Amino acid sequence: MVALSINLTPCYEREMPRKGRKLGPIRLTEVAKLAGVSPITASRFFRNPEALSVSKRERVESAAKELGYVPNLAARALASQRTEVIGVLIPSLTNNVFNDVLRGIYDASEGSRYTIQFVNTRYSILQEEKLLRLFQAQKPAGLIVTGINQTEESRAVMEGMNCPIVQIMELGPDPVDMMVGFSHFDASIAAVSHLIALGRKRIGFLGARMDPRVQRRLEGYRKAMKDADLFDPNLILTTSTPTTMTLGGMLLGDLLAQAPNLDAVFCINDDLALGVLFECQRRGIAVPDKLAIVGFNDMEFMATAVPSLSSVRTNRYEMGRDAVTMLIEAIEGRRTGTPVVDLGFELIVRQSSTLHSS
Repeated sequence: MVALSINLTPCYEREMPRKGRKLGPIRLTEVAKLAGVSPITASRFFRNPEALSVSKRERVESAAKELGYVPNLAARALASQRTEVIGVLIPSLTNNVFNDVLRGIYDASEGSRYTIQFVNTRYSILQEEKLLRLFQAQKPAGLIVTGINQTEESRAVMEGMNCPIVQIMELGPDPVDMMVGFSHFDASIAAVSHLIALGRKRIGFLGARMDPRVQRRLEGYRKAMKDADLFDPNLILTTSTPTTMTLGGMLLGDLLAQAPNLDAVFCINDDLALGVLFECQRRGIAVPDKLAIVGFNDMEFMATAVPSLSSVRTNRYEMGRDAVTMLIEAIEGRRTGTPVVDLGFELIVRQSSTLHSS
């Protein structure tokens, strides 16, 4: 997937080279004449194609392609004070979790007049501030921002952008505008409570990168363990290192060194959980008899692992899809329903966290 970068510097609309005609700016009136429609109708096609009949849309589109006409986004932005770009800020291009979110975003925007432009904040609040200011200058039609932990400066920029905004991936009490996600705190409690219900008492927590959403999962773990009178700080192991399967195995080894009687582990994502499983197999630790495992996000490989791995399923695709749907409705003056959508989560129990087989 390639990020689309829009250059909003004013420029001429130029035709593709064609035999018998010199290069130069193509005017919308030429497109209208070739399509057999009025200039107003041709202009409406590029602003709101759904307003035209199928026949007129096809004629204008065909004429534009033949002439090599490209709408001037800069001129349109100056005229309307708004582009038809939906900006998306995500923290990672390598994390499969956000691939699913982007797939939902692109699927929901397909067929609309809006273009998706996404940028990578690399989990940096300072980079997020910088990119928000970049979008502010580009006057997007709407904005999708990951998370709720923006700096005061970032929030001020968002509140002053005068366009619909959806925060995704989690929920909070004070949305800038709209919000769609779920409670990482509650999801973590559900996962740990499941392990407690199985009779596990030495339940470890493995965390990596420790961004704000992971911090909330840690808070949920602490709450569930304290409520069951099982909390022990020696059962927690975290690192700021990005998550990998290799890291999962390494963290399990370190945790076993400080808590050798460990009987379960809750991993903050599925990469770590799969790494834990591989390390258990390398050490001859029976899963789930000696060690139960629960991950987070429920990636596809969790169901195909042997034994299959339990995980918290999050509705990542739906988050991207619903965020774009909410934005387009707001942009076009059709806001409906609540501004905060809780998509919830589901604990998927598989072989790695069942009752002891003996």
